[in-house]
Amino acid sequence: MEKILDKKQIDGWVAALTDWEVHGPALEEGIWTYQPANGTVRLDHPNTKQSPKEFAFPQREIFFSFEQIKGEAPRLTQIMPKEQRHAVFGVRPCDGRGVPRMDKVFNDHVEDKYYTSRRKNIAYVGLACNKPPSPNCFCLSVGGSPVSTDGLDVQMTDLGDRYFVKAITETGKAMMVAGGKIFADPSAADQKQVKQTHADAVAYPQRKINDPDGVPAKLKASFNSPLWEEMARACIGCGICTFLCPTCHCFDINDEVHNKAPLSGQRVRTWDNCQFPDFTMHSSGHNPRENTGARLRQRVNHKFQYFHENFGMHQCTGCGRCVSECPVGIDIVTVVNKVTEHAG
Repeated sequence: MEKILDKKQIDGWVAALTDWEVHGPALEEGIWTYQPANGTVRLDHPNTKQSPKEFAFPQREIFFSFEQIKGEAPRLTQIMPKEQRHAVFGVRPCDGRGVPRMDKVFNDHVEDKYYTSRRKNIAYVGLACNKPPSPNCFCLSVGGSPVSTDGLDVQMTDLGDRYFVKAITETGKAMMVAGGKIFADPSAADQKQVKQTHADAVAYPQRKINDPDGVPAKLKASFNSPLWEEMARACIGCGICTFLCPTCHCFDINDEVHNKAPLSGQRVRTWDNCQFPDFTMHSSGHNPRENTGARLRQRVNHKFQYFHENFGMHQCTGCGRCVSECPVGIDIVTVVNKVTEHAG
């Protein structure tokens, strides 16, 4: 299904999605984040600082509560996510491509029911990039595209005073049907314009990873390169790079004790970070990644070697957040290019 939506009508579409809790990009204190739409959606954003992965994989979630009363069997109460449908507007193609990668991780061999129970109730309404929203975008180098539809239910393309709206999935089609007469049929001129807009977007210059197909093997050959320590020397271990990433998914599980007598609390999953010093700390006190060079190597190799070996694709989607937001200027594109240039 392909339709035209006048920009003045987008709030009407949001209002028609009565079965959905709609979220969209919002500018707060100079930072673009996803917030409840409250009747209106803005799509004039560059890209959000946070990725939309938190809708399916929240930063903190409770698995179950527990209680131990003396003389009784322990009481465990599972806490599953609420059955609430979320429509997320303004998702850029790089973030859309993060969705199937996260799906693979949380459904590989064993289904993560907490993830899938959320994921099945989320619809992603994407916004194609007419030009890179950041000077650090490099989606083309990792097999993506500024007009990719991967992971999206609907794709919107900005045509000036209107959007070209295309349903990608049956869920997306149902969302467009809900809009009814708000949508118009595209003319031949609209079809021609969107085709040219997409072609221009793909041709727009981006940053580049050299020989992306050869990167996995070259990284493997460079495991012991002294360049890792050299390029990570400035790292302060803040973890911004992975917390903002649309595909980083490491987590920790802890029991939070609320009362000791009688014992009660919750088992909680929270995001973890491979750039933290204690991420791989053993109970013996040994840490196989004891310095920032080893931790940088882990992050880069996970994106471009390990994930590729497991799933046949780069984990990185080229959004560039880890480059733009790093407070000390560590640049994953530069790191990959430099290490692979000196491979072997």
